[in-house]
Amino acid sequence: MIKTLRRKQIQVGAEDNGRRMSLDQFDRAIGQEGYLYELNKGVIEVSDVPELKHGMKVQEVRDQLVAYRSAHPGAINYIAGSNDAKVLLAESQSERHPDILVYLTPPPDVDDVWSLWVPKIVVEVVSKSSMKRDYEDKPGEYLQFGVDEYWIVDSYKQQLTVLIRWRASGRKRSSSRRRSTRLGICRDFRWT
Repeated sequence: MIKTLRRKQIQVGAEDNGRRMSLDQFDRAIGQEGYLYELNKGVIEVSDVPELKHGMKVQEVRDQLVAYRSAHPGAINYIAGSNDAKVLLAESQSERHPDILVYLTPPPDVDDVWSLWVPKIVVEVVSKSSMKRDYEDKPGEYLQFGVDEYWIVDSYKQQLTVLIRWRASGRKRSSSRRRSTRLGICRDFRWT
């Protein structure tokens, strides 16, 4: 008789906010429905599902990216949502699920695609519960992973902040008006 090894299934819920866990364990964990989970430097962060207003703003940004992709065939390979992709940061034991990820290149032909395929642009839409993470924690992590542009869409301030990779460090550009990033994608960003 052949024995197969089974990895123990790990379940997490709201009560696990602040619990320490390795990235390997977190990557196989099953989360209780009704919450969002990220790993920040080996610590589980649990947040409520954002309000509808947040989802509508994410959809608005995504619609603009899809329109750009249609107008510029071949420029964007894949536009992913928070449930479609992830950013795995083994060095800092973090797993992030940005609101939107924009990949310009095809995925590498490997099983562990998320630890190697780097999005060109990562977008976070600020909600009240995510403000600190979006402005303070995530910029350094996304820079470490190799992301070239990090957009922070803040409806409360009616502001789009774009952090652009510049000689291995991030440079900040904020505006409530039209500005162009290196790719030119957010040049026509509109607030509604």
